[in-house]
Amino acid sequence: MLHLRSLLFNVFFYLWTALLVLILVPTLLWPNDRPILAIGDLWGRGNLWALRVICGMTVEWRGMEKIPDGPILVAAKHQSAWETFAFFVPFPRPAYIYKRELAYVPLFGWLIWKARQIPVDRGRKAEALASITAGAKKAAAIGRQVMIFPEGTRRPVGAPPDYKFGVAHLYRTLGLPCQPVALNSGMFWSRKSFTRRPGTVLVEFLDPIPPGLPPADFAARLEAEIEGATNRLIAESRARGEGE
Repeated sequence: MLHLRSLLFNVFFYLWTALLVLILVPTLLWPNDRPILAIGDLWGRGNLWALRVICGMTVEWRGMEKIPDGPILVAAKHQSAWETFAFFVPFPRPAYIYKRELAYVPLFGWLIWKARQIPVDRGRKAEALASITAGAKKAAAIGRQVMIFPEGTRRPVGAPPDYKFGVAHLYRTLGLPCQPVALNSGMFWSRKSFTRRPGTVLVEFLDPIPPGLPPADFAARLEAEIEGATNRLIAESRARGEGE
């Protein structure tokens, strides 16, 4: 039954995504990106609804009142594809850093470009940081929430942390408060698993880190706070008998 429910959700996910992409095609001619961001929010909420109804997977947001208004740097733990759509709920004006190859996907890539997300060419490391910085500055200037996963990719639950320099560089360059986010989504939707497990994904918004700290101090604080909170959330769900 678990695998059947997972299959049904996957079918819904791809059909829902394809439908919204088709609906958004005319907005490529729109003078701004508001329709795309609005549909992004609908995409996220629709997928969360389907996970709840089909798979029994819910979400508990903790500390949303801590999120600062205006442009911020969001540094989140990344364990699952779940974050890519769910974060539209707490962050309605996101600017994600994404792999440039996605820009060449028909329709989808055009919409990412129209939504003014931040491309990065991972194959050209010397140019990648400069490209991310320029894109992040533009996003912050129009009030966006600059989204970054400090480890650069999805990490399995319990894997040793592997934080990259990029988040500290953006923190120093942008001069924005940083909103750390801890979660345990990988217990219910792991990065290489077909299964979507029932239970409650816990997401905690920690105290924002004010701008102006030395990059090394910021990086150490960010990693300690996110990892400490993430481990606590994992332990809490395991105590409930949830997740894998």
